[in-house]
Amino acid sequence: MGLAHVREDDAVSRDRAATSMLLVMLLAASLAATTASAHDQSFSYASIDWGRNRIGLRVTVHRDDAASLLGTVAPEALTERSALVSHAGRLAGILSERIRILGDGEALSFTLERAGANPETQALSLTFGAALSRPLAHLAIECALFPKIGDHETFLTVTEGVLAPRRDVLTGAHPRAEFYANGPTGALAAFGTYLRAGIHHIFVGPDHILFIVGLLLLGGGLARVLGVATAFTLAHSITLAIATFGWLSPPSWVVEPLIALSILYIGIENVRRRPDGTRGDWRIRIAFCFGLVHGFGFASVLREVGLPREALGWSLLAFNLGVEAGQAAIVLAVTPILAASRTAWPRVAPRAITACSWAIIAAGAFWFLERVIEPARILSARF
Repeated sequence: MGLAHVREDDAVSRDRAATSMLLVMLLAASLAATTASAHDQSFSYASIDWGRNRIGLRVTVHRDDAASLLGTVAPEALTERSALVSHAGRLAGILSERIRILGDGEALSFTLERAGANPETQALSLTFGAALSRPLAHLAIECALFPKIGDHETFLTVTEGVLAPRRDVLTGAHPRAEFYANGPTGALAAFGTYLRAGIHHIFVGPDHILFIVGLLLLGGGLARVLGVATAFTLAHSITLAIATFGWLSPPSWVVEPLIALSILYIGIENVRRRPDGTRGDWRIRIAFCFGLVHGFGFASVLREVGLPREALGWSLLAFNLGVEAGQAAIVLAVTPILAASRTAWPRVAPRAITACSWAIIAAGAFWFLERVIEPARILSARF
C-alpha cells in the first residue's frame, strides 16, 4: 500500500471519527434539552382523602423543585433513600407551611407519616395526616408551594368516600379552592355561605342600590311597591340561573354599561313623569326589563366566587335569596322615609324627589362613561 493511500485512509478515519463525535454531541445535547424541557413547566400534585375521622394529604413534587427549597441538596441525591430520609422532615416543614387546609374555617394540623421517591419520574411524595374530632362540612385549600416560580401549577384532587373525585388547578392567580361535603351537612354549609355572599353583594354594589332607590322614589301603595320589587326579583332570578348554568353569559363589558344605563334611564323617567299621572306608572315593566340585565351582573359575581358542584342548586338558591334579603332591607328602609316625607312636607317632597332623580342621572351617566372608556382604553393598549 502506498503512502498516498495510507494518508487517504487516515483522513477518512479522522472524518469518520469527527462525524461520530459530532453525532454523539448532538445526541447528548438533544437528551439534555429533552430533560430540561420535561421540567420547563413546573408543576406538583396534591391529593386529599376526605374521611369522617381523618384527612389524608399527599403532596408530590419534582426533585429539582424540592432541591431548590432545601437549597443545599443536589436534586439527584433526593431520590436516594438515605438522603430522602435525612431531608424529609425539613422538606415536610416547608411544604406544610405553604399548603394550608381549613376545615369549617379552622386550620388543620398535619403530621408527616411517610416519604417516598420515584427515580423514574424524578418525583418525591410526602404523605401527611390530620385527625378529626368530627366530620367536616367544608374544606378550603390554600396552596402556594413555589411562589417564586410564576407558572407553577398544583393539580389538586379531593376524594370523599366512593364518590367521584373533585379536581382543581391551583396557580399564583388562583391559589385557593373550596369544597363542600356531599349530603345535608355540606348543603347547609354552602347555603349559609352563599346567602351571606348575596347579601354582601347588594350592600357593596352602589349601582344596584341606586337602581332600587330610583324605582321607589315615586312611591305608591303597598301593592305597587311589591309589584315593582317582585318584577325585578323575577327577572334577575331568570338571568342569574341562565348565566350560572352556562346557557347564556354576556361579557362584563356589555353587561356593566347596560346596568349603568338602567340607572340613568330610571332617573330620566322619574324627572319626566308628569304630576297629573297621565304618563302612567311604568315601573313594573322597567323593573322587569332591566332586572334581566342586573341578573347577568349578579352572575358575574358568582363566576368569580365559584359555585360548588356538589351543592350547585342550594348555592344558587341561597345567593339569590341573599340578594332578595338585601333588596328587601333597602325597600323597608327607604319606603317609610319617602312616605313620611310626602306627608310632612307635601310641597317640598316633589322637588326633593326631582333633585334625587337628577343625582341618579348623574351617577348613571358617570358609571356608563367609566365602564365604556376603561375597556376601550385596555383594548387600545393591547393593540
